[in-house]
Amino acid sequence: MADKILKELTLRVWRQKDAKSKGHFETYKVHNISQGSSFLEMLDILNEQLISENKEPVYFDHDCREGICGMCSLFINGRAHGPDKEVTTCQLHMRKFHEGETITIEPWRTGAFPVIKDLTVDRDAYEKIQQAGGYVSVNTGGVPDGNAIPIGTDDAEEAMDAAACIGCGACAATCKNGSAMLFVAAKVSQFAKLPQGKVEASRRAKAMVAKMDELGFGNCTNTGACEAECPKSISIQHIARMNREYLCAKLKD
Repeated sequence: MADKILKELTLRVWRQKDAKSKGHFETYKVHNISQGSSFLEMLDILNEQLISENKEPVYFDHDCREGICGMCSLFINGRAHGPDKEVTTCQLHMRKFHEGETITIEPWRTGAFPVIKDLTVDRDAYEKIQQAGGYVSVNTGGVPDGNAIPIGTDDAEEAMDAAACIGCGACAATCKNGSAMLFVAAKVSQFAKLPQGKVEASRRAKAMVAKMDELGFGNCTNTGACEAECPKSISIQHIARMNREYLCAKLKD
């Protein structure tokens, strides 16, 4: 069966010249959009239309378009990555919308992610948190085979679940406090369950939490909004593990 064609959609798109400029919504109409199209393909069509009218296209982030890189950071009708569950914006399809619908498209709304332009935000804060402690130490040249280190199935699976985090920022953008706890917890937890992560275990949680606080993210109040909107369904149980790792490290001090 052929995909249905949406004859007309109204888009309310956030336009902002740069971080210091005042932003505003602009309204556009797009026509004949296949419900089989991805949301980003629809934005591509909008930009082609704007370029043909000698208008500036809408800036938005994208890279892999396969739900892996986490760059497609958009708030769509008040939800991170849009109305579908367990998908990124690039995996969202237009079949989730209806003929004549008005779609509001915004950038991530959190102070730690300043707007670069339009729908594009600076998520370097996540990279700085990762650099503060989200790594393991190995000697170069004689790296042992990972499969030679015995790891229990339950631990391996839980570590892999945490490692599924793509750092898109939906958790912080969704949280009423702008907290990055779910992201930090996922990065701490993926190493806490593995023997390779024990070398930096005593400092990892302290360093990453300290950097998170330094960069202006808020605190967690356990509302669970981050887990609900996470495209990879990262569990808030990882936040509890991170808190334990942090407390143990502080007690050792």
